Amino acid sequence: MIAYRFLTGDDSSEFCHKVTRALSEGWVLHGNPAYGFDAATGKMRCGQAVTKEVEGSYDPDAKLGQL
Repeated sequence: MIAYRFLTGDDSSEFCHKVTRALSEGWVLHGNPAYGFDAATGKMRCGQAVTKEVEGSYDPDAKLGQL
């Protein structure tokens, strides 16, 4: 099965560390990053999809960050 996550966060080193950690855990970048202005907070926001091939079948209760 291929698991999918969409990581989001403010445009900061913290977001970069979130993506780097996912990559170090075997997740693979999927598609281009997203970047946009959040008018409610006045900050730029980032997003990046990642995928990972895992054993088993789909489980809606799975904690994707723990796969």
